[in-house]
Amino acid sequence: MTMTSDELKVTFRQQAQGALSLNVAYIGIVNRLFETLHSLGKASAADLAAAAGMDAGYVTRWCDAAYAFGYLEASGVSFRLSQTGEAMRPDASGTLMPMAIQSVLSAHMAERAAGLMRTGERPGEQVLAERETVLPWFGPMLEANFGAMFETTVCPAIPAFAEVNTRGGLAVDLGCGNGWYLRALARRYANVRGLGIDGFGENIDQARRLADAQRFGSRLRFLQGDIHELTLDEPADLIAMNRALHHVWEKDPAALFAWLRSNLKAGGYAVIWEPAWPAKREALREMPRRGMAFQNLTEHVQGNHFLRPDEIVEAFDRVDMPARVHLFAQGTEAVIVAQRQMSE
Repeated sequence: MTMTSDELKVTFRQQAQGALSLNVAYIGIVNRLFETLHSLGKASAADLAAAAGMDAGYVTRWCDAAYAFGYLEASGVSFRLSQTGEAMRPDASGTLMPMAIQSVLSAHMAERAAGLMRTGERPGEQVLAERETVLPWFGPMLEANFGAMFETTVCPAIPAFAEVNTRGGLAVDLGCGNGWYLRALARRYANVRGLGIDGFGENIDQARRLADAQRFGSRLRFLQGDIHELTLDEPADLIAMNRALHHVWEKDPAALFAWLRSNLKAGGYAVIWEPAWPAKREALREMPRRGMAFQNLTEHVQGNHFLRPDEIVEAFDRVDMPARVHLFAQGTEAVIVAQRQMSE
């Protein structure tokens, strides 16, 4: 049914208010206002500011905005978290935090894409670090979005993980972020050793802190480095790339897949997790893939693009590593598992 002009305006105003709501939540997350108010139970804006170490003027106005969008309840001068406010805490079960982080990251990337479209420039991965409050939350956002699915759904479906555990083998995570993938493996598999590599020092520092806090420091190591200049101290039993392959694909995929093969032990596995770009454009209008279409636009800013699972399988075929595709999350997430032959 065709909407009138006024109906269209009402619809888009409602959608815009949703974006504003996530912006308010973002401020509360990165400045730990939700966590602090949770600890206090209830507080005035001035007391919340003092406890969080923030400016009282800013916090007073944030409290009004958070109340307006339903994150806070008010009684006199005191505020407490609503149910939605509680759900925005990063440590809350089923936290809504990733939606707020993604909203601000998407706005930043949209602004960059709008300007760069005029010149064709593709500045690369560093655009993720251009907003100082975003990069520290990139890893936690991915962990909250995908950590539970990895542990409860992906791991049981991929026998390679249990096999590497039986060997007491080394799992290498290229583009490890805050180390959540290796920490998840370490929780589930007691004998796996891990090495995480990432180009951002902020991510490596965070990964080390979290591994130490969860008492995995003796089993997991994290190093800052460039995958294109990386030499492993020992061949790996498993090399993982968790939503990282598309970040390096355009440079030289043939060299990358040759490197994967040569750095695996005989019988070792490469496990690639990527958004599953559909074969047909019509699929992009499906609700689960709309965000993927937008993200693929912003990936172009970083010099990347999303891949079809069959493209990854074909790349493994070219280095004589048979591969199998496992689909998850309504077919929007693909985990491709390839093995180096035992006879080599």
